[in-house]
Order: sequence, then structure tokens, then C-alpha cells
Amino acid sequence: MNPDAVIIGWAHSRFGKSEAADVEALIAETGSAALVHAGIDPQDVDFASVGVFNNGFSRQGLEAGLISVAVPGLEHTPAQRSENACATGTAALYSAADFIASGRGRIALVVGAEKMTASTNAEIGDILLSASYRKEEADVSGGFAGIFAQIAQSYFQQNGDRSAEMAMIAAKNHANGVHNPYAHLQRDFGFSFCNTVSDKNPLVAPPLRRTDCSLVSDGAAALVLADREMAQELARAIGFRARAHRNDVFPLSRRNITAFDGARKAWDAAKSLAGIDLKDLDFVETHDCFTIAEMIEYEAMGLTARGEGWKAAREGWTRKDGILPVNPSGGLKSKGHPIGATGVSMHVMAAMQLMGEAGGMQIADAELGAVFNMGGAAVSNYVSVLERIH
Repeated sequence: MNPDAVIIGWAHSRFGKSEAADVEALIAETGSAALVHAGIDPQDVDFASVGVFNNGFSRQGLEAGLISVAVPGLEHTPAQRSENACATGTAALYSAADFIASGRGRIALVVGAEKMTASTNAEIGDILLSASYRKEEADVSGGFAGIFAQIAQSYFQQNGDRSAEMAMIAAKNHANGVHNPYAHLQRDFGFSFCNTVSDKNPLVAPPLRRTDCSLVSDGAAALVLADREMAQELARAIGFRARAHRNDVFPLSRRNITAFDGARKAWDAAKSLAGIDLKDLDFVETHDCFTIAEMIEYEAMGLTARGEGWKAAREGWTRKDGILPVNPSGGLKSKGHPIGATGVSMHVMAAMQLMGEAGGMQIADAELGAVFNMGGAAVSNYVSVLERIH
């Protein structure tokens, strides 16, 4: 048996304001569907990994226990919950991949979910601030958007006002999201709207406008993993050329907040493990919780020099017809950002690309893709390099 973990199936809910009553209902919506997609009987699942951020979105804890009621057939399957801020979904995925790599089992189910819209705006803002260093950052004006507004302000001080390039990123991702059937917002707003402060696009936390911020969403996504030997016999098989995870210092005061050094280290490790350069990738799904984040991530992945991520946006390098398409799914900006589901969703989007099953999102002849998912303000950083096995 080859213990390398391989993605063999998936499911994805529509992101947005869901009629699902709670996280349990969202898990139920995608968990069984992913097993059917993979052609796996529930009784053959050796482990279930659940990614839910929560931290106040729900009074229900022990979310791993919800598998026993949400997915028939998994009543006695070992399960655990992962939480790592906005990287919760990838943390759950890596936990399942590690379980298979250890040889403890051959099949694992991963479900990431979050129900956010039932909370008030004030509650949401406070809950999300739990992904910041509260001892120093709890009173930042604008909540978590305020954290990234500070990052944007520092970036502008160093590299000039790049509001227009951030609007280009927003417009790109919204245009891509039109073709994503799972996206919260399937609407092409265009550059002019995204670049103009208006009643419909107000400043949220200067210089961030509404179109610079990802959406508050409900949703779930699920993946099924198997060891490589078993995957060879199944219809779909997406393997990990590399998996890398690096952290950075939590308090913003103790690091260069525009450098994203933890993200850079994760990218460097993943490229080294995969034996590739960035030019070998056909696409990237990256964590655009805010447009300034995607801009700095261009630098962290090595697409541009530090301080020049804005050039990639301005020159169209990251459009679907550019030298490295970034977020052909529409990213968090268009697709939405239900915290626990996001990392799983990003890997589903990448798997669909590599299987040639991405519909209007499809990048022609995609053979090698990458996912970057981060928790907090680039505190916990994950990079996956993915390829189709057969």
C-alpha cells in the first residue's frame, strides 16, 4: 500500500446566505454527496476530519460529533475537528492526509463548514477578531477589515497608492466568479465600479472599499481522500506533489506586516518539495480575503519582487489569459468566505480544474495547480501543489 493521500471525490454547496439551519445541516448537505461522488461506501471510511471555525458563530461545540448525525453510516467512525482561523479547512484536510500517510487507514472524509449570516454584523466583527492578537489588536477600528486596512496603509506608504490595482484584482475575481455556479456573488462589477467610492461601494476601513473585502457567507465543501493504491482504481485521482505549512509571528507589531514572510516560507517549501518553479504552475487559487492580501501574495509566491505585486495586477499577469491565472474560481472575493469551508473549497476548485471539470472556470490543459490558504493576517500559511494522477 502506498500511503500518499489522493483526492478522489468532492462536493460543494452554494455559498451565500443559506437556508440550512446550522453547521450540522451544511455538513449533511456535502458529506454524503462527496462520498457518492467518490464512489465510496460510508462503512469504508476510516476517519472523518471536520473544519469549523465557530468561535461564537454557534453555541454548538464538538463539531466532529455532528458527523455521526449528519452523514448516515459514520455513526462510529473516528472523527475530529480542526480550527486554524481562516485556514481551518486546509488544517482539516492536512489532518486527514496525515492520517492516511501514517498508514492508520485508507479512506478519509473531510468536511469544512460555517454558518455566519445568522449572526449580527457586530457579532461577526467581534468573532473574526478572535483571529487577531487581541492583547494588541482587539480595538482596531473596522474589526478584521481594519487589520488589513493597516496592512494596506503600510503598503501604500512603501509603494505608493495602489487602490487602482486592488480594484483590478477585485474586478478580475468578480469577472471570474460569474462562471462559478457555487459563488455567493456571480456578478461582473467591472473596474470602474470597484475603483470608485460610492453609496454602493463605500469605504469599509480606509483605504479598503466594500469591493476590496470578501463576503460574509454560509457554506460547506467536502473532499474524500484515499491512499494512492486505492485511488488508481477510481474515476478521479488528484495527488499532492507537495504540502507545506509555515507560521509567522502572531502580533502585527512584531513583524513587517507587508512582507507575509510566513507565506513566502510556505511557498518556498512547497516549490522545493514539488521540485518546481512558479512558472511550472498552470493556475493558483489564493486567499483573497482582501484585495491587498492577494496583491502581497503575488510577492510571497515569487511572481514579482517584494513591493511590486501591484505590477502583476496592472499588467494582467493573473487574469485567466495571463501568464499565471490566479483565482479562476472568483476567489473568496466572489465565491464567498464561510471560514471553515474556505480551505476545503479552494482544493475542490483546484481538483475540478485538474480533472477538466471546471466548466466556465476552466483553464485549458491545466496539469499542475497550487492552493494558498492562510489563517489570520498571514499567521498560519498552507501551500498545496496538486496534480492529476490519472
